[in-house]
Order: sequence, then structure tokens, then C-alpha cells
Amino acid sequence: MKKNFHMIIISVLFSLILWVSISLSDNFYTSESFPIKLTDFPEGYSTGSNIPDSVTVKLKGKGWNLLSLKIGRTESFTVPVKKHNGFDEIKLDNYLAENRWLSSVVEVLAISPDTISFFVERVGTKKFVINPDLDLTFRKGYGLASFIKVVPDSVQLTGPKSLIKDLKYVSTEKITLENLDDFVEIEAPLKDIRGSQFEINKVKIILDVQKIVDITMDEIPVKIIDVPSNRDIVIIPNYVSVSVRGGIKILANLNKENFSAFVRYSDILTDTLGSIKPNVVLPENTSLIVVKPERLRYVIKKFN
Repeated sequence: MKKNFHMIIISVLFSLILWVSISLSDNFYTSESFPIKLTDFPEGYSTGSNIPDSVTVKLKGKGWNLLSLKIGRTESFTVPVKKHNGFDEIKLDNYLAENRWLSSVVEVLAISPDTISFFVERVGTKKFVINPDLDLTFRKGYGLASFIKVVPDSVQLTGPKSLIKDLKYVSTEKITLENLDDFVEIEAPLKDIRGSQFEINKVKIILDVQKIVDITMDEIPVKIIDVPSNRDIVIIPNYVSVSVRGGIKILANLNKENFSAFVRYSDILTDTLGSIKPNVVLPENTSLIVVKPERLRYVIKKFN
């Protein structure tokens, strides 16, 4: 009984394979999309024109051949340019001979779009700052303790001169990171720019993620600057308390010597309230929450 069961399975599989083989020997119609790629520019020339990323081709052919186009194919529909400066408009069906991987196995009935146009121009080279395109979310109570670091922070780009002239910066591909709660170092590819080449294709992005906390530093002395020699200024009180926010590892290494506060004599002269706000200089990678007291009284003494 068991042997008969195995024979039944084999027979069913054989029949299925035979049916598929016979079916795929018939002609079918389908439409497929292929990336479009401009090639063979003269040396020192390119285009930044906005052409379609892909073409849709209506095909007729044996099932086996059409199936082979769907499975494991990485070819692009290539268009050799071989043209120097100027506007060019081409019909894509004139380039089937350059795409024999497609036209030799199936019949091409239509191409959409059937025509593309672009402008060929000389290329130039310029260095641009890299802007990381990041979508970040953090675990509750965590955040960036310092500025995002990109290594290298700039890159040399070679591309159409008209494009380079108006470009302000280059970007990475968009990267999404969620629920961050620790230091992160990742590689990010640079976002392609049509008709252009980067000297490098990837950069390193460093995110200093820490638990964000607050601290208060008391008795920060307040200095008066730019006081004339025949004047003496008394500040009341002559110290402030400063509360700041930042990464826990950064704040743990701070003391009040890392902070300073001052008032300018010129600001006192223009004051109409009888008190003045102190200026506070904070350590790097910290943000101010509050200064107490917010305003300081003062007394001006004049010498003969």
C-alpha cells in the first residue's frame, strides 16, 4: 500500500511537470519593466536630465522565455549616447539591437515611454558637505548627547556642471533607527545623483546616544567686563546658579569651573530697569534650562 502511494505521488508530479512544460511552450503576452541606463558618454560628458528610471516593454514569446525574464535577470535597457554637448531626443525602439538579451528571445511589441530626451554637457568636480538623512526615535529618557558626526563630513562629486552649480549639499540614503538607547555607529550609502559620481559611496555616521539628565551648578561667579578704569561695578548677588541638560556621561565629568558668567559694562549703561541678565557660557554639548537669579542688581561707583 505504501509503495502504491509513492507511485501515485510520482505520477502526479510527473503529470504536473509535463503539463507545465507543454503550457510554457505556448506563446504568451506580458508587460515588464526594466531599468533604463544611458551609457557610452564621451569622456568628460554626462547628463543630469530627469529621464524615467525604467521603461515598460510589452512582450510576446514562449512561456519559458518570458519566465526567464522574470527570474534572476539584472539587465538594464541600455542606450549608448556617443554624443557631445547638446539636446538629444531618441526613440527607444531604435536601440533594440543594443539590448539583444531582450529582443533575441522574445518579440518586443511596444515600449513605454517610446521616446526620451536629455541634455548632454561637460562635467565638473566640486566638494560638498554631507547631510545625513536620518529618522530617529529614542527610548524614553534618552537622546543625542552631542552633534551627529559624519566621517568624512564632505565628499568630492563629479557631475554635470549645471547640476553642481545649484547643489548646496549631498545627502545619504534615508536611514530609520528606532528606540535608541546607546552609542551607534553605522555605514550609510550616499544618495545617487543622476549623471554624477562620488569619490566614495559610503560614509560613517556616529550617534552619541545617552540618558539625558539635568544638573545644577551653584555659586558660579559673575564677572564684569570692559569696565573703565575710573569705574567700579558691584553686582548683587555676584554669583548665579545654572541648571543644564545633557548626556549623563558628559554631565558626570563637569564641575562649576566648566561654567562662567559675565555682564558687560555697556549693557549696564543701556539698562533702564535697574537690573541686568547675566550671560552664561556653557560647556559643549549642554543646553541651558534656567539661571537663578534671572536678573542681577548693580551699583556703579565713579572715581575722580
